[in-house]
Amino acid sequence: MAPLIVLIAAFVVFRAIGFISPYFADWHLALRAALGIMFLLTASAHWGKRRPYLIRMVPDGVGDPATWVTLTGLAELFIAFTLQIPRLAPLSAGIAIVMLCCLFPANIKAARENLTILNQPVPHLVPRLLIQLLFIAALLATFWHF
Repeated sequence: MAPLIVLIAAFVVFRAIGFISPYFADWHLALRAALGIMFLLTASAHWGKRRPYLIRMVPDGVGDPATWVTLTGLAELFIAFTLQIPRLAPLSAGIAIVMLCCLFPANIKAARENLTILNQPVPHLVPRLLIQLLFIAALLATFWHF
């Protein structure tokens, strides 16, 4: 839930900055910056106190869970930064969408097994799915002008 709150709050802040800075006056750019902040937040969990909890979420049979947690954390850092580079942003958003889809089985495992992160229960499957879909929609919106 924290990544969703950070995404929304960061978007509001960047849009407010858009009244001063013409760069963030474009909501697509404000959204890319907010997604970057969100991915920095999620990446930070891969090396901090939350790491053991993320390792437990990795489904069986995909290899060493600690390695996957490290690799996905590095991918999230890559995504956070490359979303800010206009020529790379569409590719980065596409990579992020694929990664979110690939990571969803870990969310399923966490919900089914009632896992916790820092003694806080993970969201149930339906809210988790809706949040993932919102993240995917936000990533798509960064480069599709409606």
